[in-house]
Amino acid sequence: MRLGPTEIILILVVILLLFGAKKLPDMARSLGKSARILKSEARAMKEEDKKDEAAPAGPPSSDEPAPRVIQAAPGDVTSSRPVSEPTDTTKR
Repeated sequence: MRLGPTEIILILVVILLLFGAKKLPDMARSLGKSARILKSEARAMKEEDKKDEAAPAGPPSSDEPAPRVIQAAPGDVTSSRPVSEPTDTTKR
């Protein structure tokens, strides 16, 4: 189905009558901003995917932090050992 010039003019007149001449520029501006935001977000997602593919796969992350290790001082007879630290479970 092809639209001729008469149909296009009729559609534009109906849109003008429905939305009014004052609101059309604002609507076009808003649509342009939305399109720019969508384009930039899509570009950012593609770049993020490329970084994820290029990064080496490390150990899976978990919610629990890895235990800290205290290094022995020179001359100390004990070796390095993991230390469990108290966690603050209360939300302030």
